[in-house]
Amino acid sequence: MSLNTWRWQHHDETTPLWPGFHQQLGATWAPEATNFAVWAPQATAAWVCVFDEEGTETSHRLTEHTLGVWHGKLPGVRVGQRYGFRTDGPWDPGHGLRFNPAKLLLDPYARAISGEVAPGDLALPHTGDGRSRDPRDSAPAVPRSVVVHDEFDWEGDTRLRTRWRDTVIYELHVKGFTQLHDRVPEELRGTYAGLGSEAVTDYLNDLGVTAVELLPVQHFLTEPSVAERGMTNYWGYNTIGYLAPHAAYSSTGDRGQQVTEFKQMVKNFHRAGIEVFLDVVYNHTAEGGPTGPSYSFRGLDDAGFYKRSGTGDDAYWDVTGCGNTVDTTNPGALRLILDSLRYWVTEMHVDGFRFDLASALARTGHDIDMHGAFLTTIGQDPVLRYVKLIAEPWDASMDGYRVGSFPPPWVEWNDRYRDTMRDFWRPGAGSVREAASRLAGSSDLYADDGRSPYASVNFVTAHDGFTLRDWTTYEHKHNEANGEDNRDGTDGNRSYNFGHEGETDDPGVIALRRRIASNMIATLCLSNGSPMITAGDERGRTQRGNNNAYVQDNEVSWLDWRPDDAWLDVYEVTKAALRLRREHPALRQRHHFAGSPTIEGGPKDLAWLHPEGREMSPLDWHDGTLEVIGMFVSGDPLRSPGPRGEQQRDASFMLWFNSGEQPVEVALPDNAWVRTGEVVLSTDPDLPHGTAVLAGEPLTLGGLTVVVLRQT
Repeated sequence: MSLNTWRWQHHDETTPLWPGFHQQLGATWAPEATNFAVWAPQATAAWVCVFDEEGTETSHRLTEHTLGVWHGKLPGVRVGQRYGFRTDGPWDPGHGLRFNPAKLLLDPYARAISGEVAPGDLALPHTGDGRSRDPRDSAPAVPRSVVVHDEFDWEGDTRLRTRWRDTVIYELHVKGFTQLHDRVPEELRGTYAGLGSEAVTDYLNDLGVTAVELLPVQHFLTEPSVAERGMTNYWGYNTIGYLAPHAAYSSTGDRGQQVTEFKQMVKNFHRAGIEVFLDVVYNHTAEGGPTGPSYSFRGLDDAGFYKRSGTGDDAYWDVTGCGNTVDTTNPGALRLILDSLRYWVTEMHVDGFRFDLASALARTGHDIDMHGAFLTTIGQDPVLRYVKLIAEPWDASMDGYRVGSFPPPWVEWNDRYRDTMRDFWRPGAGSVREAASRLAGSSDLYADDGRSPYASVNFVTAHDGFTLRDWTTYEHKHNEANGEDNRDGTDGNRSYNFGHEGETDDPGVIALRRRIASNMIATLCLSNGSPMITAGDERGRTQRGNNNAYVQDNEVSWLDWRPDDAWLDVYEVTKAALRLRREHPALRQRHHFAGSPTIEGGPKDLAWLHPEGREMSPLDWHDGTLEVIGMFVSGDPLRSPGPRGEQQRDASFMLWFNSGEQPVEVALPDNAWVRTGEVVLSTDPDLPHGTAVLAGEPLTLGGLTVVVLRQT
């Protein structure tokens, strides 16, 4: 197929383009003319293609090529215009050159994307043997980019800048959180508007959340292999549009309305005092491996955008497990990522980001480089260095696990906290020594480079894995519904089913499961560091044992708001624990504990107590039979000064954690600093809230319980 034949069959150029400019990529609208600019440094020709309401395409050749950018200005373009790019150039897959003008390409800088991928293989740039260009036009089968110009009135809204030590993160899915919510209008369920409604913000404020972390909302596509099974990618870790809010979550339309609706959602959250974080996926794209479809990057700069193995046969180097790895040392790719992040901060008012598989992004060549281009540029950027940056500090490779290694100002998902606490509350599996390190803020991971305890984002569950309820209900994954013969998902769940796999009517088993769930979430909320709760864990959400529900866009994943089977006692424990954390700076400290007095003659800022009422000895820490530990936290005074340098004082706390199944009598130490106290949180029904305690007297802890005492 010659280029001339393809153009004659599909296009009609009638309006000449103005030269335009190359500095701003994407579609920049103005009343007189819209500038289009796209990075395709090795292309020999490029077109911008616009579509009318009937889908008829008109192409306009971009005649200007400046510093790797093809650009031109088209008069008379309206807001909401659908468009795409086409490129021509060498066809040499062995060297990463996959230019094919028959394939319509999304603008990497599109602010909105309209339409979906149709079934079939029209988006493939190659024929069946992979050696030659496929001549079929892909336009009927792929989405379009949209020209956006949004004059949203923020009414003075700004980012909230909540301090890290005051932050409580709530990980949720935009659709799944409201799809079944009876207080959200039906037409808004599963959308940005539904998520930003008062029914949601009131609930989160009542619970005590300060930030929502949204599973991917940058426009994503479903993998062909998933679509062939009749399923969709529900989680969204398959990005194709880094500046575009995912269109399917819009209640008002996909021709730019999704941008306005997203902004209104953020504005509503900010009015409620809640920050918005995005889970962003820059480590790979929806185009998959080298034999995958050509949606955008593959047809613009395949050789530069994706990392290569270096074997000489154009093999992709994949440390994401998703077919490709974005090369963040490539100028075009790095610029796109940074421009995208700044856009979400400055134009969409987002407060922070969680970076999926951050180790894949931090690589120079094949090696992880904490001083490389990606981390260095973000750390020096005048916009990005002041937002909240959360790393998932691993990727899919053997050398990618880097928990504790990311530089300031990054904080990290701490899976060592998750694993330790799962073991501690799993009968017969825990270690008080490891648990103590995690409770105190994981100083072994973060203190050596000057980072505070909040650098540890503590979590016990996430979107990936069992829910908290399922962690107490299943010892084995049950992922058959995913269509992969139960091969997908981890087998290392560190879970316990209390003698029965799955749900049961046994009241004793149910009571144990709910108490363990309460213990786990109370521990999470009261540990030093930044807690992250997975949506629905506080009310007993179940996925029926599915620990990899990425294709379950149904009741398996959606949050069930009915009270019938909800674990509302766990909700009350979560709410109480977060209230204690919010009201008492002793329970959310900025500095790592020193294990020594903050003032001469005062108590230690932190002391670990044996059930006998004495401080733990070196031998005690290695006692494998010990299942109870006490954590004394002094609030008088705190190590951290107040905002004007004043000395801060708070109540002191004694936290007891009994991971054993039997009741244990503990001795409250006789001391000079704290004489009386009361129970302010308890999962032990025999030690209700308000129970008075005295120093020097014994206290009986029920089996598998958390009891928190506050100085009175």
